[in-house]
Amino acid sequence: MYQNILRPLLFLFDPETVHHATFRLIKLIHRLGFAKLIRSLYQVNDPSLKRNVFGIDFPNPVGLAAGFDKDAKLYHEMANFGFGFIEIGTVTPKAQAGNSKKRLFRLKTDQAIINRMGFNNLGVATAVEALKLNKGVIIGGNIGKNKMTPNQDAASDYLACFDALFPYVDYFVVNVSSPNTPDLRALQEKVPLTALLNELQVANGQQTKPKPILLKIAPDLSQPQLRDIIEIVADTKIDGVIATNTTIAREGLNSANRTEAGGLSGRPLCARATEVIRFLSVESKGAFPIIGVGGIHSAQDALDKIEAGATLVQLYTGFVYQGPALVRDINKALIRGVKTAS
Repeated sequence: MYQNILRPLLFLFDPETVHHATFRLIKLIHRLGFAKLIRSLYQVNDPSLKRNVFGIDFPNPVGLAAGFDKDAKLYHEMANFGFGFIEIGTVTPKAQAGNSKKRLFRLKTDQAIINRMGFNNLGVATAVEALKLNKGVIIGGNIGKNKMTPNQDAASDYLACFDALFPYVDYFVVNVSSPNTPDLRALQEKVPLTALLNELQVANGQQTKPKPILLKIAPDLSQPQLRDIIEIVADTKIDGVIATNTTIAREGLNSANRTEAGGLSGRPLCARATEVIRFLSVESKGAFPIIGVGGIHSAQDALDKIEAGATLVQLYTGFVYQGPALVRDINKALIRGVKTAS
């Protein structure tokens, strides 16, 4: 139904307009009492799907990536579609409008999206108020810096988000890999990134029960840079890596919007994201958990990332193109794999 009816209809309109309209529609469907029906259609419950990763018990390994529910408006409803965890954000200390519109583009032929949103969000305080209503959904908090904050002061922004969100999220993600905030990716270099993560770890260590901190990296890093990431994880003792964010590469695209500036996500990213996961897993000898994200449009894409070394996976663009059945299909494929192996 989604691919044959809803998606063609939704794709007739501006993607950012559709995104907000979809939020309102999902809210309405739940208010009308269809939550139980949605759960029956898409949730898959099986003991074999459970994962304990960095001390958190996940009901299944398929999560919703950051960027979809930036302000924690829809996490209960999205969990009903079968996601095992929801990552909100990227949030910044202060609300910001992001980059000027138009800033979101579909590449239908390539089953991809280019965005240059620029960390548009309502600020961390708004996310906190929404998360106070959480009823058991596992939440990741993806944190960043405001556009006007210079890199030398970035740590203060990340710490502000960390402190505000700490009581309300299960794990943190440090986002220094978005291509849509000027100079942000410079924070991925070894010296500034190590300093930033160490400051967050100091704040984390002051808590009675520290929470996992993960680093989200770009797919455009070279092998020497990826080796630096492995060293940084070991040196700072953070809990894992999310591989990967969107890419600035444009090879092999056919859609008219392929030259738009911003981060590319979707099917063209799939192979590169899996390659990065495999490299990190092999080179580190499996030293830390990896959440695999990037171009997952089928159950096999998710299985490939898990085979490459991912412990959990996340969806975004694949969810837009394939619909909520993708979450169900991945979880069912994982169950079949367990039964086949046994």
